[in-house]
Amino acid sequence: MAQLSDDCFAFGGPLLSVEEAQALIEARIPAPEGAERVALRHAAGRVLAGDLRATTPLPPFFNSAVDGYAFRHGDVAPGGETRLPVVARLQAGQAGIPLAPGTAIRIFTGAPMPDGADTVMMQEDAREEDGAVLLVPGLKRGANCRPAGEDVATGAVALPAGRRLGPAEIGLAAALGCRDLPVRPLVRVGVFSTGDELAEPGAALGPAQTYDSNRFTLLALLAGLPVEAHDLGILPDEPDATAAALARAAATHDLLLTSGGVSTGEADHVKAAIDQGGRLVFWRLAIKPGRPAAMGVVEGTPVVGLPGNPVAAVVTFLHLARPLVLRLAGAAPDSLPRFNARADFAYRKKAGRREYVRVRLAFGEGLPVARKYAREGAGLLTSLTESDAFAELPEAVTAVAPGDEVRILPFRAVF
Repeated sequence: MAQLSDDCFAFGGPLLSVEEAQALIEARIPAPEGAERVALRHAAGRVLAGDLRATTPLPPFFNSAVDGYAFRHGDVAPGGETRLPVVARLQAGQAGIPLAPGTAIRIFTGAPMPDGADTVMMQEDAREEDGAVLLVPGLKRGANCRPAGEDVATGAVALPAGRRLGPAEIGLAAALGCRDLPVRPLVRVGVFSTGDELAEPGAALGPAQTYDSNRFTLLALLAGLPVEAHDLGILPDEPDATAAALARAAATHDLLLTSGGVSTGEADHVKAAIDQGGRLVFWRLAIKPGRPAAMGVVEGTPVVGLPGNPVAAVVTFLHLARPLVLRLAGAAPDSLPRFNARADFAYRKKAGRREYVRVRLAFGEGLPVARKYAREGAGLLTSLTESDAFAELPEAVTAVAPGDEVRILPFRAVF
């Protein structure tokens, strides 16, 4: 990956909206270079490095879309039933055969259309007796047929560069005859937690310690992205050690994520460490939870400092780290999915910041109903496991009343 200059994100304001932060990422992060070819079965989740153009049409030949009878449309009487002798049987995988005028061929899904035939009647709509088929009028010419190139024409861009490859894209590439694909290199992401109060899960807890959860949450969130994620452990509350660890990790990673240590406390050293080893380019987002989020560059590598509270770490990851990962991976911009719901709660907030309220969803007729989670603390992990989504309340909104429409960011689409 290309090294970044310390001022690549330079921004004059102290507090950024979500859109301003994402626009900085889109504008200032250069497109990645380089590609590698990977076998199709290993390409899921990767980012396509160049346009995939079809070298053959899809489907590759004129074929039947259903089980039925192939015939010439002009042989069917417009005013009544037509009787045509069935002269052959054609299955998928068999070579096409010619069709004489005034006859029909029994055909199956995927079989090549007989030379001369232009229409297929579904077997459910026809009746065969004594070696002939009885066809009813009303079908349009070309019904129940798939022309060559109907899906993708030869030379067309089947998949654009920057597309993240999921099951549908892998299937399309296979249908076009691809055994491997050119993809961008995986983004090497290092993940730290910070704080003497944290212990590794499974270790003995000190008298004032809790088990680290954020690092594992972030690694799980990264698992669905085109990255090679590395667990870099827990940084102590010591400024020089923090700065040194960031500098070492920056030399071997494309992006560093930390959680905790970016607020205003005396033991919050990440922000200062970023400034010491490079440049802090912004600090604080206009969102709740998640305001104390920092971004900087250390030794040419972007560093994102997420808040220590678990819910705030998730919110800022989705809106800051996720788009940065996708940009570094060469992926096309990918907005988080949202839909509308009907609020079943009252809520008040300050103007000028976006808030994310945890809700449960009830589905029925009309819009889903969003019910607010009973507690609001950003440190409550169970508020994520016992909720379905965030209700996203924009900056201009100051109050929500029961019955109001709210935008929903569902967990299942991003977790």
